[in-house]
Amino acid sequence: MLEKVIIVKYGEIGLKGKNRYFFENTLIANIKKKLKDYDIKILKTHGRIYVENVDENIDSIIPLLQEVFGIVALSIGVKAPLDLEIGGQVAIDLMKEVVHDQVKTFKVETRRSNKGFPYKSPEISSEIGGMILENLDNLKVDVHNPEIVVTVEVRDLIYIYVVSIPGIGGMPYKTASKAVLLLSGGIDSPVAGYLMARRGVEIEAVHFHSFPFTSERAQEKVIELARRMAKYTGHIRIHSINILEIQTETNQKCPLPQSTILSRRFMMRLAEKVAKEIGARSLITGESIGQVASQTMESLAVTNATVQMPVFRPLIAMDKIDIIKIAQSIDTFETSILPYEDCCTVFLPEKVVTRPELADIEASEALVDVYALVEKAFATREIIGVKYEGTVWRQEK
Repeated sequence: MLEKVIIVKYGEIGLKGKNRYFFENTLIANIKKKLKDYDIKILKTHGRIYVENVDENIDSIIPLLQEVFGIVALSIGVKAPLDLEIGGQVAIDLMKEVVHDQVKTFKVETRRSNKGFPYKSPEISSEIGGMILENLDNLKVDVHNPEIVVTVEVRDLIYIYVVSIPGIGGMPYKTASKAVLLLSGGIDSPVAGYLMARRGVEIEAVHFHSFPFTSERAQEKVIELARRMAKYTGHIRIHSINILEIQTETNQKCPLPQSTILSRRFMMRLAEKVAKEIGARSLITGESIGQVASQTMESLAVTNATVQMPVFRPLIAMDKIDIIKIAQSIDTFETSILPYEDCCTVFLPEKVVTRPELADIEASEALVDVYALVEKAFATREIIGVKYEGTVWRQEK
């Protein structure tokens, strides 16, 4: 019996220059971590990654690989000896598995990187295509718009596959720098973190709460969101910080309509402080222009003025419906809509400034000891480690 193999296809990694191997090797390392419970073998050659020794577990391995950033598509193939007759029979068997009454056209595509093989690519395609036509009824060749493509790759062995399964795409996780995600309990921030992780950015999260005005359940909700994100990242650390004293102080001494933007500026300061400690180079938020009062262009500009690090907002121009679709696809939506309070809503005033001026906000901040409030809040930090399997550990700082 010939052995099955999973062919891993990647996209823009192949366009990289001299550092292409870094991206390929990181992708392979991420695949190994994802499949750590399986005794698989991985082969990298000629722009392809092959996952071997998968026959018995292929149905459970494929869904796991679909969660690995950087994989554009997966194909379940069969590897055969360098024998055209055997290769043709493999192609026939694979076609019998997928052809039904509605399928009328196909073509054979051949890539021959092994130049020692005595047949050239067009000859291989012609021979195998002819064998398929002889053994399957009601099929014809269409080289321009076929319903099924049989791919033959001639390397040290012959690899043949028919079905292509979509992957998640993006770039391998941890091929970009580290960033700190401001993770609330809402719909948007988990999606923002997912999209940046999909571009290779390593994610750590910071979550702000106002315990005892916010409940343990609200924090558990955020931990669950991080757990679901960890399906794609392997694990996530959450830096949990109590900002109750900041909110109390600013509400007592500063204009109430400014409380939301003032809280947001303190959050950014604290997030940047976390980022500097852990070696992160940027911050990530789930803000979308105009969605709420703190997300007007003026409010975002005043918020940005608090920090020196770049602030990435991958959802900035997205509609809420589009954000919800992504949240549903990554399985965070149902958790995000659980009705537990967060620190942004507990002290929300009736009237909120929507077009703040930086000078006015800085004048209000002069009424409180910004440095002392930041240091006190930072001293409350608790670090929570989360894995998709549900492992949680806590560390007081």
